[in-house]
Amino acid sequence: MSEKRSSFTGKVGFVLAAAGSAVGLGNIWRFPYLAAQYGGGIFLLVYLILTLTFGFSLMAAEIAIGRKTGQSPIGAFTTLGKKYSVVGYIGALIPALILPYYSVIGGWVLKYMVGFVTGEGAAMASDTFFGGYISSRSEPVAWFVVFITITAFIVILGVDKGIEKVSKVMMPLLIALIIFIAVYTICTMDGAVEGVKYYLLPDFSKFSFKTVVAAMGQLFYSLSIAMGIMITFGSYMKKDISIEKSIHQIEIFDTGVAFLAGLMIIPAVYAFSGIEGMNSGPGLMFITLPKIFETMPGGGVIGVVFFIMVFFAALTSSISLMETVVSVFQDRFKMDRIKATLTVLVVSVVLGLISVFGYSIWSDFTLFKMQMLDFFDFLTNSLMMPICALGTSLIVGYFIKPKTLIEELEIGGKFKSKHLFTVMIKFIVPICIVLILLSSFGVIKI
Repeated sequence: MSEKRSSFTGKVGFVLAAAGSAVGLGNIWRFPYLAAQYGGGIFLLVYLILTLTFGFSLMAAEIAIGRKTGQSPIGAFTTLGKKYSVVGYIGALIPALILPYYSVIGGWVLKYMVGFVTGEGAAMASDTFFGGYISSRSEPVAWFVVFITITAFIVILGVDKGIEKVSKVMMPLLIALIIFIAVYTICTMDGAVEGVKYYLLPDFSKFSFKTVVAAMGQLFYSLSIAMGIMITFGSYMKKDISIEKSIHQIEIFDTGVAFLAGLMIIPAVYAFSGIEGMNSGPGLMFITLPKIFETMPGGGVIGVVFFIMVFFAALTSSISLMETVVSVFQDRFKMDRIKATLTVLVVSVVLGLISVFGYSIWSDFTLFKMQMLDFFDFLTNSLMMPICALGTSLIVGYFIKPKTLIEELEIGGKFKSKHLFTVMIKFIVPICIVLILLSSFGVIKI
C-alpha cells in the first residue's frame, strides 16, 4: 500500500530537521578532538572554508536531487538514469549500516544521562566504569534497545508531526544548553582561557595536508552528506522554499554547534590535562569529561546538562538515519510508515547486537583488527560515504550536467552560487574525495 509522500510544513521545519540530522555526536565529541589534534584555530579555519565550498556544493546537489525526483536515494538516482542506481543503493545502504551502531553509542549516552541524573556521576568518573559497562552482557543491550525504540516511535509519528516537531523543540534547547556549558566552563576553570586561545587563534605553522584531509572527513559526519539523508529530506521539501538559503542556515546551525562544542570541551580538557588529554578520541566523552565534571564547581549539575544535550544531538541524528531507511522501504516495497518503521527497527536491533556484543561475548572476534562497531564505522565513514559522494559529484558534474540541478535550485529563488557550485561539483569535490579515499586505503600517508 502506498501513501501520499510526506512533507515538511515549511522552511523552518525543513531547516531545523536537516540541522538536527547534521548536528550529532560527530559535532559534540569528534569535532573538538580533531580540532585539538590538528592545530586548533587552523583546523577551525580550514573546516569553515571547506564547509562553505565543498560541503555546500555536495549538500546542494543532494537536496536538489531529492526535491527534483521526489524519491529516496535508490529511486532518486534511478529516476536520473537507471545506470546511476548503484550510487542510490550505496546511499541507501550507508544509513542502514550506520543506524544500528550509532544507536549503540546512543544507548551509552542514555545510560550516562540517566546515571548523572540519578547521582551516579562520581562512579562514572572512575577509570574502569566505561570499560566495565560496555563489556557487560546485558545492560548495554537494554539501553541500546530503549534508544532505538524511542527513535522508531518518533519516526512512526511522521515527518511533520514527529521529526519536525521534535526538531523544533530539541534544536533550540541543544543550542541553549551548549552555550550555557561553554560559558560556565570558561568562567569557572583555571587555565581554560589558554585552551580558548589555542582553539580560536590560527597557528599557520601547524597547517598541513593532514589538516585538510581531516577537516574534509569531518564534513561527512557533520553535514550528513553522502548517506542519503539530504536526498530524502529534499524529497519532503516544498518547491517554493529556497534550497540555497536553507543550506546556509543549516550550515550556520551545524558549524555553530561544532564551534560551540569545541569552545565547551577544548578549554575544559586543556585546563584539566593539557592538550594531550584530547588524544583520547571516543573515550573523551565517556571517560575524560566525567572526570572533569567531578572536579569542577557544580560539576554534577553540568554533567546532567551535558549528557541531556548529547542525548538530544544523538537522537536527532538517529531519527534522520532511520527516516532515510524507512523512506527507502516505503518507496521500494510500497509499505505504510508503521510497517516500514517496525521492519527497520527489527533489522537494526539485530545488526546493532553485533556491535554491542563486539565488546563483550564476541570481544575476541575482530575484522581487520577492529572491533565490530569500529569496523562498521570505518566501512561506512571512510569508504562508502566518500565513494557515494564521488559518484554523486561525477554524475552531476559530467553526465546529467550541473545545469539540470541548477534549474531545480533556482525554483525557490535566484541561485547566487551557481558558478561556485559548477566548479566545485565538477573539479574540486572529486579531487578532494579521491584524496580522502587514497588516505583511507593507505595509498598516501597523512
